[in-house]
Amino acid sequence: MLVPSLTTLAIAAVAICLSLNSKEEVFKVAMGFTAVLSMFLTLIFAPWALKLLILAVPLVLDKLNYWSAEKTTN
Repeated sequence: MLVPSLTTLAIAAVAICLSLNSKEEVFKVAMGFTAVLSMFLTLIFAPWALKLLILAVPLVLDKLNYWSAEKTTN
């Protein structure tokens, strides 16, 4: 069950990169939809450890950005 979850997660990551780097609006929308659908499927079929990792990464990155901004202002 981990391999399909990682596959859909990889598809979502590639779709996000393509969406951000594309100039065509239709392609951006299509890749955005693909990314959202893949992330949704990943969250449904993923084991609990992967779900927690996916949800924890943005929180950890936010804390790291806060700490680095705090150190540069002092």
